Amino acid sequence: MASLPSPMHHVTDERWTARTWAALMLLCGVLFLDGLDVSMVGVALPSIREDLGLTTAQLQWVVSGYVLGYGGLLLLGGRAADLLGRRRVLIVGLSVFTVASLLGGMVSDPNLLIATRFLKGASAAFTAPAGLSYITTTFAEGPVRNKALSVYTAFGASGFSSGLILGGLLTEAGWRFTFLLPVPFALLILAAAPRLLAKDAPSEGPRPGFDLPGALTITAGMLLLVRTVVRAPDVGWASATTIVSFAIAVALLASFVAIEKRTKHPLVRLGILSHGHIVRANLGAMATAGSYFGFQFIATLYFQSVLGWSALETALAFLPAGLLVAFGSTRVGPLVDKVGTAPLMVVAFISFAAGYALFLRADMDPTYITMILPTMLLIGGGFALGFPSFNMQGTMGVADHEQGLASGLINTSFQVGGAITLAIVSAVVGTSNGSEFLHDSHTAVGVVTGVAALGLVSALSGLAVRRRPALAVDGSGA
Repeated sequence: MASLPSPMHHVTDERWTARTWAALMLLCGVLFLDGLDVSMVGVALPSIREDLGLTTAQLQWVVSGYVLGYGGLLLLGGRAADLLGRRRVLIVGLSVFTVASLLGGMVSDPNLLIATRFLKGASAAFTAPAGLSYITTTFAEGPVRNKALSVYTAFGASGFSSGLILGGLLTEAGWRFTFLLPVPFALLILAAAPRLLAKDAPSEGPRPGFDLPGALTITAGMLLLVRTVVRAPDVGWASATTIVSFAIAVALLASFVAIEKRTKHPLVRLGILSHGHIVRANLGAMATAGSYFGFQFIATLYFQSVLGWSALETALAFLPAGLLVAFGSTRVGPLVDKVGTAPLMVVAFISFAAGYALFLRADMDPTYITMILPTMLLIGGGFALGFPSFNMQGTMGVADHEQGLASGLINTSFQVGGAITLAIVSAVVGTSNGSEFLHDSHTAVGVVTGVAALGLVSALSGLAVRRRPALAVDGSGA
């Protein structure tokens, strides 16, 4: 594929042109839609359960179906962006997202609904690393990139915040509208993308071959791993089905490692994981998404099924967290320039753990101001500091031709962490209702708090590492 000069390539000045801002806003729009979709569907879950007659275990598949497609295909999506071109991959992925959104708003069969959620997750597995790597290969590492990533993550948070309110309002009219709303916005982005995003050369020099055996084994292994985790609450963690599925997933992933060590052009250069800061960023992403996915699932059912709140009241309960992220994320870039990402990750996990622990006080007659609001503010503060930091640290020092891979890794960590914790939380609450659900939800929130605590341990290890000169994380190293 021929390379055309990009007006955005290697931006080193913090004073950006109108074309640069327009292209960045388009990429932000894609992330905005992801955040919008996730939060709208989250608020609508109780209405979907009531309308389609789903159990709690079945309901989690509306979330897990998305996670299955996302987490299973992210590494493939990230590498595809590197090899096939970020603009091309982003446009194709967003097109699939648009079709899946339209179908999701029209189907009535629960299995078909879950299938559309899988398709949306699969599309995000390609658009997310393509968009993030487009930014990291465009803006020079340091203050300029930090500023761009701060704006980028703020839009994701704004989409989540907007989705809470819109999801609450639309669910009152019908949950199907929460699936249909992203369609016109996605069509506008698709129309503008060819004009605002310049064609990119996926890599410099000779075109590397595509590692098809590696792609097949890692995709099959990740899909099976995530599927096994989300199905385990239904079939039993110790059942033969779960054990055999885990064994096959491990065998596939081991085969992938063996293939990557031998192939000339690996899908994933394993040496990228020899760098501690990248590993810690990915562990932090797993703990963050895992704890929040589990918390949102429990809190949504608690607000609507136990307290009898409406979808809009539930959305307003979550809103302070989303607003704090939306307005706080843009200010993280200068903080990273001053203190680095490691201290911010530590503070983020302290905030997460404290917020979830406070929610253990939940009862049948809570006071919003004193019990729920502090939790939401602490969670929002954690996300505002942590989410941009994970993305910055996870792509720091990575060569341009591997930015898609690094972006795919960090996004994979978010989704796999979310899938594992959500499956555990769903198993804890089971089919309980009323006061029984309240008791089980305390146990589930305890699990969520523990996951955040594990993230804190990982983040603290980053502070313990002695500062060394930054090394490039490219194919020439380990």
